Amino acid sequence: MRAVVIHGPRDLRVEERAPEAPGPGEVEVAIEAGGICGSDLHYYHHGGFGAVRVREPMILGHEVAGRVVALGDGVEGLAPGDRVAVSPSRPCGACRYCLEGLPNHCLNMRFYGSAMPFPHIQGAFRERLVAVASQCHRVADGVSAAEAAMAEPLAVTLHAVARAGSLLGARVLVTGCGPIGALVIVAARVFGAREIVATDVAEPVLAVARAVGADRTINVAAEPEALGGYGADKGSFDVQFECSGNDRAVASGLEVLRPRGTLVQLGLGSGAMAVPMNVVTAKEIEVRGSFRFHDEFGLAVDLINRGRVDLAPLITGGYPVEEAVAAFEAATDRSRSMKVHLAFG
Repeated sequence: MRAVVIHGPRDLRVEERAPEAPGPGEVEVAIEAGGICGSDLHYYHHGGFGAVRVREPMILGHEVAGRVVALGDGVEGLAPGDRVAVSPSRPCGACRYCLEGLPNHCLNMRFYGSAMPFPHIQGAFRERLVAVASQCHRVADGVSAAEAAMAEPLAVTLHAVARAGSLLGARVLVTGCGPIGALVIVAARVFGAREIVATDVAEPVLAVARAVGADRTINVAAEPEALGGYGADKGSFDVQFECSGNDRAVASGLEVLRPRGTLVQLGLGSGAMAVPMNVVTAKEIEVRGSFRFHDEFGLAVDLINRGRVDLAPLITGGYPVEEAVAAFEAATDRSRSMKVHLAFG
């Protein structure tokens, strides 16, 4: 089978790998679509992120959907031919954090396409993937494979919304409108946000932000003072979702959060980020991190299946797997791409 393998910075290859057979409780999935994530791009351009580096060839990818082709012993509730979105999250279920109900912080997490442990966890950009049956969530008729593959990044933002607390009637600021920022807008709308303002430095992604539900967008490169108007009377926003990993976005957001507002940090910067703690202290701001997801994956698939979310504006297009390098280059270009998918089979 063909797989998309990273060997080092800008050394991405489509290689033949031996397929695996499903064991007890597992299913074999013919992958149809795989979304290129920001972490995939970090591996492609830099060979990793932060202190994490690729130390052996690793199959990339964790946003995938496909069709069940074979079942291992003891699998119930799935059948060959079922279309599924596959959660990449595989916590051990036995460590202290899993037992405390924090599976996204599992000490033995096996998350597809991750160089954090060694040997690395091989990813899902391959023509055949063996997964635990519980990772596979049925996809409704009429939902495309590319839409189904969006369940993973949508789950990331549903977890972030949960970390924020109730958004019913809230005024929300989203800083950074890449795929995660845009999906935060989608998730915030589902959960009752009254007003959503989004900022970025690139007009094409701001256009997508408007298409998926932002009430106002601000190009902070072209209008650097526009956000400041929301700082009157100590601030206007109840919640800031920071999706860029940029210090300046954090600082500008804190200036317009109201007292006792909440900053939810999703974006990961390339290094340590500076946070103006004097503003956090003076306004009694709550700072909450948001990392990955677990149970939210099933909710994401359900929202997609029921047509509760419109993800079409985010899907730029697809490339056949043999053109993986071209797909990664396209995904890098924010002027023309939001979410690029690889097509398998």
